[in-house]
Amino acid sequence: MKKVLILGAGFAGLELATRLSEEIPDQVEVTIIDSSDAFVFGFSKLDLMFGRAELAAVRLPYARIDKPSVRFVRETITAIDPERRRVVTDAGTHDADVLVVALGADLDPAATPGVVEEGTEYYSVEGANRVRGILPGFEGGDAIVGVLGPFFKCPAAPFETAIMLHDYLEKLGRRDASTIKVVSPMPKPIPISDEASNGILKACGDRGIEWWPQTRTTALDPATKTATLTDGRTIPYSLFLAIPVHRAPKVVTDSGMVEEDGWIAVDLQTFATKFENVYAVGDITSAPVPRVGVMAEGEADTLADVLVHQLRGGAAPEPFKGLVTCYIEFGGPKVARFDGDFLTGPKPVGTFTEASEEIAALKVEFGASRRRRWFGMS
Repeated sequence: MKKVLILGAGFAGLELATRLSEEIPDQVEVTIIDSSDAFVFGFSKLDLMFGRAELAAVRLPYARIDKPSVRFVRETITAIDPERRRVVTDAGTHDADVLVVALGADLDPAATPGVVEEGTEYYSVEGANRVRGILPGFEGGDAIVGVLGPFFKCPAAPFETAIMLHDYLEKLGRRDASTIKVVSPMPKPIPISDEASNGILKACGDRGIEWWPQTRTTALDPATKTATLTDGRTIPYSLFLAIPVHRAPKVVTDSGMVEEDGWIAVDLQTFATKFENVYAVGDITSAPVPRVGVMAEGEADTLADVLVHQLRGGAAPEPFKGLVTCYIEFGGPKVARFDGDFLTGPKPVGTFTEASEEIAALKVEFGASRRRRWFGMS
């Protein structure tokens, strides 16, 4: 019986545990460790922030996990020893035959001066819930959606945020009294697809949302409500919705698993790290793909194929293909779709499907199917 220890219960950790439970429950003992008591989809944070859903409705409790050969423990990881595949938590020590690191990327609001004091980071559940209470008091002015690091989870998210903010302010009768800007280091919304980028920028242009590419905010001054950009310019804001700098969790950095770029290098055939029987999947890796939940889920499926093959034999698993489908909020009841292929061809490519209510229904089913699959929830 192989002891499989999964660190992190996000898209990758939940999918991997589910696959192993489905396919080889009699050959593995799976333990998932996470410091939280519930999972929240990334897109649910926007629903929470703009009042489309309540906090209790978007939280999916890990206590609902009930699968053969899988147990969840809520503990905070304090040390990882990849050589011995040993993990120390605030509650004890866990040893594994197979160790999988799926702890994602941490947010670091303090990396940008003034962001903590401003208090409008919205990429965490806590931050989105806090901003939910701030938005009703925003009477109008200059609103900025700012990407503060060189990369971030979900490339379309700042544009979804701006479009949803536009709708929110229109309903309150405050849109005419406001400007909305997206300030980002990205050269275009979806770098691998002009089609998708143009579709997003057209939606923003139709709503009077400004796009400030290839720059980012280096500091906020909450006292004067000014943001400093990389070229030294300052711009005023009344509301600054911050996407903080992303970093590997400190416990992973301290473990010696990360490379000079600050992330874990993996073999894309197997998601193996440089340590024996230690794997990494999801946002914690330096895999050349965007950091999005569904990509992490796909990586976990590839790793599941690898582990099942090791224990059960059969045909060798296919390498990870880097395929992704992302749903993009386009305001009101409509959602657009982006399909990307990052690894099967000579270069990444993507296609864009115009926003519709039919795609919005597909997005709803995307979330519902994973609630059923991972948590047994209708």
